Amino acid sequence: MIEISERAQQHFLRLLAQQGIDGLGIRLRVTSPGTPAADCELEFCEPPELSGNEWTVECQGFNFYIEGDSARWLENATIDYEPNQTGGQLNIRAPKIKGDLPGMDAGLVERVRYVLEAEVNPRIAAHGGRVSLLEVDADGVVVLQFGGGCHGCGMVDVTLKHGVEKTLRERVPEITAVRDATDHKGGANPYYSKKEGQSAMG
Repeated sequence: MIEISERAQQHFLRLLAQQGIDGLGIRLRVTSPGTPAADCELEFCEPPELSGNEWTVECQGFNFYIEGDSARWLENATIDYEPNQTGGQLNIRAPKIKGDLPGMDAGLVERVRYVLEAEVNPRIAAHGGRVSLLEVDADGVVVLQFGGGCHGCGMVDVTLKHGVEKTLRERVPEITAVRDATDHKGGANPYYSKKEGQSAMG
């Protein structure tokens, strides 16, 4: 269900040793599962605090517990620890926690918006950026607005072509093109004119 690397287990073992409590383990739960806002939370957990519905992963020298309701969202999840100069970074990758891409029966707008919220925005949020969907026209052209740290950024063409467009077209094959409606120069906007009757602005 979940793979915890040896480095991550050693990291957890060090944290637990610092607490000095016999039988202390670590519990993982998923908050807001099945939505673009889904996240993983870790906490120390003593045996009396267990509710009884947890899954137990036996690690080197301690138990790692997964909250029962969270287990189904953690299929193929991995936990790793990458040491660096300031200590290290714990990385939890859980591809299923945001739920599945809306099916083909869902509207194009809904599916594009899901990919933006679940995959694109979490990546560019590290740079203070955000992408919003303005419209999807009848020809499958997606028009996006870049905000935050992306606004006015000289690298936005690279971000758009290599990151956002690639991800969107992989996930939603009907898309024919991805355009940036953001006015990065502060002058006239070359791309975007609102068509009458478009309702994809919501």
